[in-house]
Amino acid sequence: MNPASPRPARSIMVLYTGGTIGMQASADGLAPASGFEQRMREELSTRTDLAPWRFREMAPLIDSANMTPHYWLRLRDAVIDAVDGGCDAVLVLHGTDTLAYSAAAMSFQLLGLDTPVLFTGSMLPAGVQDSDAWENLTGALQALTDGQPAGVQLFFHGELLPPQRTTKVRSYGRNPFVALKRNALTTTASTLPVALSYRQPRQPVDIAVLPLVPGISADLLRAVIHSGAQGLVLECYGSGTGPSDDQDFIHALEQAHSRELVVVAISQCHEGGVEFDIYAAGSRLRQAGVLSGGGLTREAAFGKLQWLLGSGLSFEEVRRLMELDLV
Repeated sequence: MNPASPRPARSIMVLYTGGTIGMQASADGLAPASGFEQRMREELSTRTDLAPWRFREMAPLIDSANMTPHYWLRLRDAVIDAVDGGCDAVLVLHGTDTLAYSAAAMSFQLLGLDTPVLFTGSMLPAGVQDSDAWENLTGALQALTDGQPAGVQLFFHGELLPPQRTTKVRSYGRNPFVALKRNALTTTASTLPVALSYRQPRQPVDIAVLPLVPGISADLLRAVIHSGAQGLVLECYGSGTGPSDDQDFIHALEQAHSRELVVVAISQCHEGGVEFDIYAAGSRLRQAGVLSGGGLTREAAFGKLQWLLGSGLSFEEVRRLMELDLV
C-alpha cells in the first residue's frame, strides 16, 4: 500500500468541476461558468516550464455546495479515463465548500491507482482583485510537474495536505484548509478484498451524520435508523463518549446494530480521536455496537463509509475494514 516514488508528470489532465475558481457574476450572484479552459490557456501561455496538460469540463458544472456521492462516482470514472488515455497525473478544480469531502472520498475510491491526483480551487474567482485562483492552479501544476507520489492530496496556498486529516476551517482568506492533528487507526490492513479495487463498480449509498449535543433525544437516532440510511457517522464528545446513562439512547444504538446499520464514532474535537476504553461512557457505546473511527475527520469517515458500503461488501466485512487503516 506504499505509494510509488514521486516522478515528474509528462501529461496532466485538468478536470474542471466548477467552483469559485471559474465562477462569473450572474443575476443571482456568482455561478459556475463554462469557458475556463480558454482563460487558463491565456494565463499560462508563457509557462513553458509546466508539463503539457489537457482539459476536460465536467457536466454539469456545479457550485460545490451541490456536490453529491453520485457526482463522486462520475469524477472517479473521469480520473480513470484520463489515466487510461495516457495522462500520468490529474488535477481536479473544485469548489472549496466540499473540496475536503471530495478529496477524502477520492482517496478511498481511487485506492490502488498508481497516479498522483491533486485537488485545488480558490476562495475568489480567477481574474478578480486579490484572487488566489492562478496562484493555486499554477502551484498545483508545478507540484505535479516536479513529481508527486501516487494517491490523492489537496494543494492550497503552496501547501500539500492529506485528505484523511484535512478540513475547511475558514470561510475567508487564502488559507481555508487545515490538516488536523488526528490519531491514526492502530491496525493497518495487510490485504484488501478485490471488490475494493478502484476499477470495480460502485453504488452511492445513503450515509447520515449525527452530532451529539447535551440532551439529544433517542427519537432523533431512531429517525435515522428508520430513514433507510445504510451508515451513520456519530460525532461523539472527546475521546468517543456519549449519553451512556440514557438507556433509551443505548437501546436505539443496539437496534441500529441489529438492523445492520453501520455506526461509526468520530470525535468532535479538532485533535486526537476516538479511544472508547478511556471512559465508561465510551465503552458503553462500543458494547452497543458502535465502531471506532479513530482519528478520522467527518469528511474522511463519510467518504470511507461511502466506499465500503457502496462496494457490496457484507455488513461484518464493512465493520471489520472500517476500523483498519486502509490508505
